[in-house]
Amino acid sequence: MGFFSKDIKTLDDLFVHTLRDIYYAEKQIEKSLPKMIDKATDPQLKAGFEKHLEQTKGHIERVEQVFELHGVKAKTINCPAIDGILEEADEVSGDIDDKEVLDAALIASAQAVEHYEMTRYGTLIAWAKQLGRSDCANVLAKNLKEEQATDRKLTEMAESKINLQAAE
Repeated sequence: MGFFSKDIKTLDDLFVHTLRDIYYAEKQIEKSLPKMIDKATDPQLKAGFEKHLEQTKGHIERVEQVFELHGVKAKTINCPAIDGILEEADEVSGDIDDKEVLDAALIASAQAVEHYEMTRYGTLIAWAKQLGRSDCANVLAKNLKEEQATDRKLTEMAESKINLQAAE
């Protein structure tokens, strides 16, 4: 089913479709983070990725909780957007020999992922509220808050240290 599929007729259909999209995305991110952990050379960055892997497992559980609250089956749909972001991250990081530049590239890639997730969660929260599902919105808001915090930490790391080292 494409994003603007004939199967989407109501806001509820769109909510469920997008929930399945972020479910797929979180599962793909869970698979990709170990590679990023292995490639990261800065100890703080590596630890940040390890923490986010644990958070991602919690995000998946929360999305499953929203499916249950909403009374629909938890299943994924392919998300070409996250696939492209993760594929680009893998390609770019595979071409870099300088470890400081590699860490800067990993942060940039991770932030592309975070921004995608933040847009999806923000949209899902707005739609859940519109559908009268504050219970679902509250669960999704926990994921959004963690994604925003991760993005801030990545920015702080990049600006205070990683990008400076990469520029030397």
